Amino acid sequence: MQSKPRKRKKISARAAMHAKRARAPEINPCPPGAVGGQYRPLSTIDIEKIYTSALKILSEIGMGEAPSVLEQQAIKAGAYQNDAGRLCFSKSMVEDIIAGACRQFVLYGRDEKHNIEIGDDKVYFGTGGAAVQTLDLDTHQYRAATLCDLYDFTRLADTLTNVSWFTRCCVATDVEDIAELDINTAYALLKGTTKPVGTSFTVASTVNPIIDMFDLAAGGPGTFKAKPFCKAHISPVISPLRYGEDAFEVALACIERGVPLNNIIAAQSGATSPATIAGMLSCTLAETLAALVMVNVFAPGYPMIFSNWPFVIDLRTGSIIGSGGEISLLNAASPHLSNWRG
Repeated sequence: MQSKPRKRKKISARAAMHAKRARAPEINPCPPGAVGGQYRPLSTIDIEKIYTSALKILSEIGMGEAPSVLEQQAIKAGAYQNDAGRLCFSKSMVEDIIAGACRQFVLYGRDEKHNIEIGDDKVYFGTGGAAVQTLDLDTHQYRAATLCDLYDFTRLADTLTNVSWFTRCCVATDVEDIAELDINTAYALLKGTTKPVGTSFTVASTVNPIIDMFDLAAGGPGTFKAKPFCKAHISPVISPLRYGEDAFEVALACIERGVPLNNIIAAQSGATSPATIAGMLSCTLAETLAALVMVNVFAPGYPMIFSNWPFVIDLRTGSIIGSGGEISLLNAASPHLSNWRG
């Protein structure tokens, strides 16, 4: 007896597309350590002019509001005060600091397969930000971000092969106490992923308890310092050309416990920095070099990410522009300048 042919289940094109998107990619679209810096928007002459201007800014205008501890240490290393009482660095001092600065370091994952080597032209994709709101998946409405949201984002990043490191992307607004906020934020990162992470320390006093917690998770006292898996996101320079005392104190506490520093200089073109491309690049390079000096007068060769991270202001509204010609050019030119100096 001949069996009846089985009817094939018809799959719509839409369902097929959804199924295709749901499958894991065969190739990682953003493999860790891809070679970057292919786009070099500046000529050698441009770079030399911008670099020379940055050194002139540091030697003549200098940095304001330097904490006394930093001022004393920097003067021992060759800095001086100008007539306005601002802390200045000579060209030779800055270039000596650059020569002895950290070129490469490993930011460890708690699972060694996630280790990343920072330096040269290697590119790693990660997260950032400090959003105080999040889009609720159930209501599709924006609401205040919570500690639970941060933990969920961390767990999500842990599964994404194209994300190499995770920095806390939202602020747990349901934790009001500063110390509790910093410690619980770090715990959420520790609990949610074995990839390298980054966090902010609001005040220096939260560094020790957080690193003690990291030591406990990693196997005992000193284990974090031997293989640090968390970097500190701080902004030790307040544009234009001022040091921030709270962030400086955090930096010192982090150096003591072996936390790599991601010194973010977030100048805003047209607001806290010159509106012109060359002026903006000169000023933000000077400020990031000032952060490098700050770290290296206390700990020569200490691992620091040179993060001259420019923003652009819409001069009509005063709001930050997230994309566009100027910001794209500035963000390509900034690492071009940094890589030129190694």
